[in-house]
Amino acid sequence: QVQLAESGGGLVQPGGSLTLSCTASGTIYSINGMGWYRQVPGKERDLVAITTSGGSTNYADSVKGRFTLSRINAMNTVYLQMTSLKPEDTAVYYCNVRGYTSDYTVYDQWGQGTQVTVSS
Repeated sequence: QVQLAESGGGLVQPGGSLTLSCTASGTIYSINGMGWYRQVPGKERDLVAITTSGGSTNYADSVKGRFTLSRINAMNTVYLQMTSLKPEDTAVYYCNVRGYTSDYTVYDQWGQGTQVTVSS
């Protein structure tokens, strides 16, 4: 099994900052991609930022320049540093990790979600 632990969500006023963290554990052999998605009611779950084992990091256009994704490989951990937050950033943020388990089967695991609310 692969497990994700998410933290860092909360309430922040517009223009403020938050940092989300996600740590993967369990029967992980390798990680091919790890990052964050977000979802609001009535909309699809959209990519926020993701990094791959090849070193590429992709950001949604709406967050580029404001959010920074960092990965600590040895800890199977990613951090999403969010600055200049806007009300439209309000969503449930989900960590995602994909790769291979120790018995070399493919996994694609989602976290339980953490709420980020940007409001005065």
